[in-house]
Amino acid sequence: MIAIIDYEMGNLRSVQKAFEHVGHSATITSDAAVLADAEKIVLPGVGAFRDAIAALRVRKLIEPIRAAVEAGKPFLGICLGLQLLFDKSFEDGEHDGLGLLPGKVVRFRLANGYKVPHMGWNQVQFRQRPPVFEGIADNAHFYFVHSYFVAPQDERIVATQTDYSTPFCSSIWQDNLYAVQFHPEKSQSAGLRLLKNFAEI
Repeated sequence: MIAIIDYEMGNLRSVQKAFEHVGHSATITSDAAVLADAEKIVLPGVGAFRDAIAALRVRKLIEPIRAAVEAGKPFLGICLGLQLLFDKSFEDGEHDGLGLLPGKVVRFRLANGYKVPHMGWNQVQFRQRPPVFEGIADNAHFYFVHSYFVAPQDERIVATQTDYSTPFCSSIWQDNLYAVQFHPEKSQSAGLRLLKNFAEI
């Protein structure tokens, strides 16, 4: 069973429907016991980092998330769900994240002509190819909406990078932990293939 974490910070139903579209059921839940029983876990998210980590804390979901990752369950972070995995974010102040990956979340500082947020279709280039990208071409297009990006301390976990005035990390992979800055549920065939690959790991 795939569990999609509900902390009222994402388009959860869209992610659930995308999994259903590729032939896999997924349960939306904020119940730690359900997360403990799940085979795979998805942490989506849209909105502000500070509000998201506070919502996870209020629902007592931080330790269940850490436990699931440490237990080796396949785990997929999407958009804000990628950023929350890191030590700190500097969005509207300085806020601690889940601390599962060393690094920080920082705002775009871009050349003239580039707007923040980074919104729309853009390409991803492989630095390595995680199993979730099986069958997806290098330079495939995915849909982005974000003003901040992750800066991992360990560059070896960077799976893809994307250019938006400057190259930034658009996905990571470490063991059972996968996370992407873009929205696979909004990225048509490439995004659906990614979700299908994750469901079938």
